[in-house]
Formats: sequence, structure tokens, C-alpha cells
Amino acid sequence: MPDLRPLPMRLVHALLDAFLPSCCALCGGQARAAVCADCEQAYVAPTPRCPCCANPTGALDSTRHCGACLAQAPPFDATWAACDYAAPLDSLVLQLKFGAQLALAPWMARVLHGAIASEARALPDVLCPVPLGPARLIERGYNQALEVARPLARALGVPVVPQLLHRLRETAPQSGAAPGDRRRNVRGAFGVASTFDVHGRHVGVVDDVMSSGHTLAEIAAILKGAGAARVTNVVFARTPPHG
Repeated sequence: MPDLRPLPMRLVHALLDAFLPSCCALCGGQARAAVCADCEQAYVAPTPRCPCCANPTGALDSTRHCGACLAQAPPFDATWAACDYAAPLDSLVLQLKFGAQLALAPWMARVLHGAIASEARALPDVLCPVPLGPARLIERGYNQALEVARPLARALGVPVVPQLLHRLRETAPQSGAAPGDRRRNVRGAFGVASTFDVHGRHVGVVDDVMSSGHTLAEIAAILKGAGAARVTNVVFARTPPHG
């Protein structure tokens, strides 16, 4: 009679690699995850960042705020980012957001979890994704921020509440707005669900990429207005400042 006990996980992985091989989204080589270990090691590296806005500081001390955050403190309290939004990792964000490559989301969550776990951080009480407007959600079929938030929440051991935030109105894509128009574009665009009490809580707002920061600043202001004690942005990639 054959032995029907569960196969060792090493053998399971070997069989999956043999019969269901996957390719790295960056180099095309064989990989167990969406991105192979070699590419991850080559392109995802710890970078000293401002603890508030996550812009690279180039300094060894990553506990001090950058000059911009000191000059004008944003509504959010912290930003955690896994990498810069730069080649070749920027292509992964685009593949997830516009190419429905949903297998990238768990990998992004794992890399982001590693970046969070590498330092002693006070974890949020709850995670919520940046919401899409109804029209864009229907067009795309999924919210890439939620796809990252779900596996990240499991890894961190905190709940994710997809409906905590909602769009009050559709907005033009921030990527297509002029720098001076981005703040106006998202002003009054978000609300907090009346069914969830954020009073006194630490809320982590998850998104795939943080560019100008106006969207996340608007959300943080709304959450603080609803009583949140602390708001942390949790993003896979951070667009470095130009100049």
C-alpha cells in the first residue's frame, strides 16, 4: 500500500518547479517567486530614508527628518518604503497596476515586510489600502493597493480593513496632473467609513508607490480629522526627488 503521508515541502517545491516553472519578471530566469533571488538581491537594497516621507537622505542616520519635513511637517507621521521607484523596479509597479500581474503583489508585500522588520517599528493597529474610484475599479478589475495590503497584513499579524477609506469623487490620475495641480486634484476626494472607529488608533495606509505624496497627505489629514492618533504610509516604492 503506498505511503499517503504528506510529502516533505522540499519535494513539493521541487515538483512544482519541475512541472509549473515560473519566470522572473525582471530577468526572465527561472524563479520560485515573481522575482528571482538574484534580482531581488541586486535591486532591493536598504537605503537610509527620512523616517517621515521616506525620501532617500544619503546619510547614515535615518532617524532624523529631512529638511523638507522639518520645514513643513506633513499630516502623516511616518512612511515605510521598500525601494525607490526607479528602473528596473518601476516596471514591476506598472506591471501590477496596469498589466494585471497580480503575482507581483505577494512578492512586493514580502519585500516590504522585510524592510519593516529590519528596524524596530511600532506596527499599525490596522492597515487599509488607498481606495480606487468606482469607475477605475470597474475598468481595472482590482485594486493593486489592496492586493499588496492583504498578504502584508497576514505577515505583520494586523487586520486589513479594505472599506475603511472610500472615494467621495473620481479624480484624474495623479501621474497625469501637473505638479502644482496634484494637491487640488485630491482635495476632498476621500472619506472615512462611519462604520469603523479610528479614534486613538495607528492606521497604516498601503499603496504601491508614493510620488508627490499629496494623495497620502490628504488621506492622513482625513484620518487625523476622524481621530486617528498616528498615520503611517506603507508603500512598496518611493519616487526619489528630482534635481
